[in-house]
Amino acid sequence: MPKTHAFEFLTSHASAAPVDFAVAAVFGGDHTLASWTTSVLTGAADVTDVDGTTARWADINDELSTASLFDMGEKRSVVIRDADKFVSANRNEIEHYLAKPGSAARLVLQFESLASNTKVYKALDKSHVLVCCSGETGQKTGATAASRRKFLTQYIAARHQTKLSGGAADALVEMLGDDIGFLDTEIAKLALYLAPGETIEEPLVRDVVAGWQGKTIWQITEAISSGNAAEALKQLDKLISGGQPAIALLPQIAWSLRRLGLAASAHVAAERAGKRQTLEDSLAQAGIHRPAEISRAIADMKRMKREKAVQLLAWLLDADLRLKGTHSADGRDRFMLEQFVMRLASAT
Repeated sequence: MPKTHAFEFLTSHASAAPVDFAVAAVFGGDHTLASWTTSVLTGAADVTDVDGTTARWADINDELSTASLFDMGEKRSVVIRDADKFVSANRNEIEHYLAKPGSAARLVLQFESLASNTKVYKALDKSHVLVCCSGETGQKTGATAASRRKFLTQYIAARHQTKLSGGAADALVEMLGDDIGFLDTEIAKLALYLAPGETIEEPLVRDVVAGWQGKTIWQITEAISSGNAAEALKQLDKLISGGQPAIALLPQIAWSLRRLGLAASAHVAAERAGKRQTLEDSLAQAGIHRPAEISRAIADMKRMKREKAVQLLAWLLDADLRLKGTHSADGRDRFMLEQFVMRLASAT
């Protein structure tokens, strides 16, 4: 079957019969989606879990050739974690197995990433089950903002015996980022504020989720705008020590700064086109309309200075790419976010 995304796969198999397959692969950086998808694939059957960094093909082949005595009518599954290294070391064997898989057991490969131009990817995409497990949207993952919203409002909300409006789902992503495990936890917390079956609406999300965390985020952005690096780092440490992952904090810190960056870019673009445009007009183009917001945004931009404000969008993009790539590991993500905050707070 062609590649599908975990949003559609999990929703369509939420209460369906076990998935029929010989080989399946999950790939992508969201470990919660990968775990849920693997659980659906393996079902209640006997599961052998293997570390792909140390596994040998000879042993895996033996496992795949051995049926379970206690399968209760369902095939046993062999799950290979960290399959990236395992496939790299046994590529020929894997390619041959994908062409003619055995029937005694099912193979589930868990990849961190999987290039679409490889023979393994093409074989999985053509003849087996291939599921992308990334919380990000875009052409690369095949997920859209609409499919993620549907997944949050239908699949995850149902897990916690609650309902979630589309506006509430969008607000959660805006405030917390696209980490599905983190979003699942927050929806579980919000469900406790309502009776089973009631609907979580956007105002509740903003009131509850914003809480102390929202106040601290505001203190960080205020410190950044005023050039107080020490205060920004102090408040950032409070959030990270409270269990908030760096990948989820960046979108919250970036939200107001992105609008300032959009306003600065609009202002420069108008000047280059020979137009006389007020700063208020540029802020309106960036979605800042309320008088109080306009006054604060003007003060922030003046403190930040023009030459720094026009670089905001590039800096935000760079930080986002690093947190999802070279600095995604524990420790490196915090270092990246602290470096980012320092860079902005000193940009005065």
